[in-house]
Amino acid sequence: MDSVRAKLQTLLETFVEHVYFQPPINIRLQYPCIVYKRDNADTKFADDKPYDIRTRYMVTIIDLDPDSEIPGKVARLPMSSFNRFYITDDLNHDVYSVFI
Repeated sequence: MDSVRAKLQTLLETFVEHVYFQPPINIRLQYPCIVYKRDNADTKFADDKPYDIRTRYMVTIIDLDPDSEIPGKVARLPMSSFNRFYITDDLNHDVYSVFI
């Protein structure tokens, strides 16, 4: 496991017990949970060479509780920004973009 992703995994596990990285379709999620995946990267260049690469992850909090405290914890992470909210199958989904 990439050390950057391992740090993110460990950090997210302090917010909720069930944290999944790109879960396969056949896995049954347990709620509340966080599902995250690599989403993008921001690369800084000097002399036409990359010198700083930050990976962006899409972090989705899925919870039955519409007033869950978990989204607030993710929102307070450095380089975290709210992306969107939606409801599917009576589950609340808060989506954040997090740069690591």
